[in-house]
Amino acid sequence: MSDNKRLTHSTNSTTVADLLERLLDKGIVISGDIKIRLVEVELLTLEIRLLICSVDKALEMGLDWWSGNPAFDSRARGAAALPSPEMEERLQRLEARLEALPAVADLPPAQD
Repeated sequence: MSDNKRLTHSTNSTTVADLLERLLDKGIVISGDIKIRLVEVELLTLEIRLLICSVDKALEMGLDWWSGNPAFDSRARGAAALPSPEMEERLQRLEARLEALPAVADLPPAQD
């Protein structure tokens, strides 16, 4: 046997960080359907769609369901707590119409 045996190592190894970066950059879609049937009657259907990608990639694909959703967007949470100017204006118009109703229907004014 030769004493000059060499160990060779792969120089093209992929680290977990490289794999994760590639996965988030390109994205991956997993989809599946689960149907439960009993005697030709469909009782339950679950459609599962899972997309794993970076936020930048999702925005590039036109997915932005989290923006404007108070559960995921803190700016939307603050905006949802405050009435919009349009809603305030509509509320004032409705209150004015309610105050005018007793005069039109010849009823006594409402007591607060």
